[in-house]
Amino acid sequence: MSKTPDDLLYSEEHEYLKFAGDEGEYFVGITDYAQGELGDVVFVETPAVGDTFRRTEVFGTVEAVKAVSDLFCPVSCEIIDVNAAVEADPSVVNSDPYGDGWLIKVRITDESELDQLLGPEEYRAHIGG
Repeated sequence: MSKTPDDLLYSEEHEYLKFAGDEGEYFVGITDYAQGELGDVVFVETPAVGDTFRRTEVFGTVEAVKAVSDLFCPVSCEIIDVNAAVEADPSVVNSDPYGDGWLIKVRITDESELDQLLGPEEYRAHIGG
């Protein structure tokens, strides 16, 4: 059974949004369910700080032993930080997806898009949990 924390928002593509403490700033990563489906993560490609993306636009990839998967931006945003620890050791995405395994930190550009994300109960239903 995968973990689905109650304090996060989720995309149907299995990314999460975690409030970063400052207005409009969030951490983005892949869910515990997604990392479990992928298997051992061996490489993560992330964008550069300052890059901007629209909601559902591909912002990078996760490569695992079993597959390569695109990463989809859950909201329109600007990249304000990239997790160097994940670039150095991609396996942290498997061991701590909601903590040290975050991928990017973003500043959202359209707050209304938060309403289009799934809450924890909706996400659990989405993954059949």
